[in-house]
Amino acid sequence: MLHLFAVLRPRRYAGRAPAAAYQSRSAHYKAPKPATSPAPPTPPKPPQKPQSFSFHDRTWEDCYSWMSSLNDKVAMRHMDIYMEQEEKYTEAVMSDSERLQSKLQSEMASRLAFDLSTPPVRWGPWLYYRRIDEGKQYPVLCRRLASLNEEFISHKSPSAGFDFTSGKRIEQTLLDYNQEAERFGGYAYEELSEVSPDHRFLAYTMYDKDNDFFRLSVRNLNSGALCSKPQADRVSNLAWAKDGQALLYVVTDQKKRPCRIYCSMIGSTDDDVLLHEELDESVHVNIRHTKDFRFVTVNTFSPTSSKVFLINAADPMSGLTLVWECEDVAHCIVEHHQGCLYLFTDAAKAGQPVDNHYLLCSPVDASTNLRTWEDLFIDDPDLVIQDVDFCNTHLVLILREGRNFRLGSVSLPLPARKGPVRLKELHPYYPPLPKYVSQISPGPNYDYYSTTMRFTISSPVMPDAVVDYDLSNGKWNIVQQQNILHERTKVLYGTASFSSVSLQFSDTKTVDSTNEFGQDDNLWNDLSEFYACEHHNVSSYDGIEVPLTVVYSRKNKGEDQNPGLLHGHGAYGELLDKRWRSELKSLLDRGWIIAYADVRGGGGQGKKWHHDGRRTRKQNSIKDYISCAKYLIEKEIVQENKLAGWGYSAGGLLVASAINSYPDLFRAAVLKVPFLDATTTLLYPILPLTAADYDEFGYPWDIDDFHAIREYSPYDNIQKDVPYPAVLISSSFSTRFGVWEAAKWVARVRKRTIYDPKRPVLLNLTTDIVEENRYLQCKQSALETAFLIKAMKS
Repeated sequence: MLHLFAVLRPRRYAGRAPAAAYQSRSAHYKAPKPATSPAPPTPPKPPQKPQSFSFHDRTWEDCYSWMSSLNDKVAMRHMDIYMEQEEKYTEAVMSDSERLQSKLQSEMASRLAFDLSTPPVRWGPWLYYRRIDEGKQYPVLCRRLASLNEEFISHKSPSAGFDFTSGKRIEQTLLDYNQEAERFGGYAYEELSEVSPDHRFLAYTMYDKDNDFFRLSVRNLNSGALCSKPQADRVSNLAWAKDGQALLYVVTDQKKRPCRIYCSMIGSTDDDVLLHEELDESVHVNIRHTKDFRFVTVNTFSPTSSKVFLINAADPMSGLTLVWECEDVAHCIVEHHQGCLYLFTDAAKAGQPVDNHYLLCSPVDASTNLRTWEDLFIDDPDLVIQDVDFCNTHLVLILREGRNFRLGSVSLPLPARKGPVRLKELHPYYPPLPKYVSQISPGPNYDYYSTTMRFTISSPVMPDAVVDYDLSNGKWNIVQQQNILHERTKVLYGTASFSSVSLQFSDTKTVDSTNEFGQDDNLWNDLSEFYACEHHNVSSYDGIEVPLTVVYSRKNKGEDQNPGLLHGHGAYGELLDKRWRSELKSLLDRGWIIAYADVRGGGGQGKKWHHDGRRTRKQNSIKDYISCAKYLIEKEIVQENKLAGWGYSAGGLLVASAINSYPDLFRAAVLKVPFLDATTTLLYPILPLTAADYDEFGYPWDIDDFHAIREYSPYDNIQKDVPYPAVLISSSFSTRFGVWEAAKWVARVRKRTIYDPKRPVLLNLTTDIVEENRYLQCKQSALETAFLIKAMKS
């Protein structure tokens, strides 16, 4: 630019320059051409190989079906080239946001906890915990004797687990997952991990990426050596029996259906014994031990029936005893307490479906033919039991009243009674909770004979709090919670606790979760002083009210120009994840509105709410989400043309379907490992699907289900010749819904719609280890956040 300024600005002379000379120079001046912005990157165009499909009364054509031909080497070479092109295109489009991405990544990384240790779980004489060594990718499973380290503050104190005063090594390394990664090709993903009740063995399953199954191993915790047996492949469940001398495990068939139960005697050279096998391909098997290790429960379920059997843990070869059965698929969990069986289920009553779970009880020694189950509580539609947990002295209930969650504990054994009672008659104790609780999750709670039980309390405006409640005296401790305001983590273990905030427990006095004490922001690291949480009810297309949660920064929220991000899931009856996520703080602090739509198909509203959003009624989920999106704009909570959608897995289907219906309603969307090609996936599954998947999205062999699938499937309903919002899809080859679904959807959107480079549709391929690496997660979240910010400014 210096030459330009030299021409436009006359040089300074000692004397005035002659006018003629100046005019002469000006006469030869040519105005420069206006600067042109570089042309936007060109999106890839994969090959089109049309293939026709026919089913029932429909015929359709798919130009990109070749992308899922995993056994076609030529197709896979084309796919590799196409994926590389997509990666370069995403990099090119996002290159102008590199500084923003770097800033966002620094923000998010600064909020990570520095002390990478899980709160220790006390079980018997031991404290179990996981920690990550500096510079390592995977954690280490450790334990310490509680008697040697009562004031255990973190794995760094005493340093390296060595007490220089006593001269004793306190920490014992049980399993180093970095070494496991070496066994499994550089990748360490664990699904199951169970310590034996005698604390001598660890049974665990690791994912074998090359063979796509989980492999069972058992490690001797005294020597650290792997046991010679059992070592089994395709293991889906396991349970200890005979006080740690026997291990029961479930093996899947080639279609990943859990169907066979084996028993292995630890230390024996005998072959493992097959205890049970389900030959019916519609029946799945699941096992678990009761919390007192007296029994192993066996659940078998199919679309037409659900059954629960008991195996005597002291004699696992003695066979299976049927204790419960019902028609249809039902959730059934059996626990044992001092000669009484407790069943937590949502099975139909007297042939009539129920909306929520309930508790039944029955003597354990009752005859199979004469066994009767009695209701524990009188049905109360205003008080819903979401979950239960047991210890030797108490029954703990996770309750929901409308949108409010509560914890209630009842002393065991229960008093003698005639028939069901109301919960309040048992004088439950209600421990304190913070404001705006969105979920309560039971902790490991391995120690059946301890009166202290652990729960994780979640809220949209509070980092997850891991809390220990001592049910015998009402004392409670927050054992781990991140302090966002001071960018540090508060970790309180053992005797370093909130003794000053303990409650005096009384059988008759209850502590309400809404009292001032329970909501003390200083105790809970509650952020509601800085971030508001509002609850709305949105009327859907058919008049059904859909819960909508809205979160925003009190300081940075504008009057009428706030961009917004609407989360949705609506599948499998699962609760929408509304926990505080530190990466969203970067959007909140930039004036964004974060909203959560609890649409039909999801959880928290009962079984009917779930069923009204699945199979032929899947459109209810999509229309609920659209109604919430319109509500945010109509009520001026989010500025028009500045709303983005966010969906994970089945939530990706929800958001993508909403975009198909109203593409102009959204400015952008982020879809993470989305389920997009429902028709093809359900008709011709490449990765095995379960009965639950078909129950959720429909059986294409049923013509009504098939028509419904064709109507909601995102890939099959992309509008022609209309502009679509900017979309970023994150996927990988290891996801349950393969990368080809995302690749096909991206290619068809660009082909069918009016493609605007200012609203790009991008495919971002993540590595397999993102979920295991917190810093890679920050990088991925920074990319997604930068994409959203960039889309709103385009």
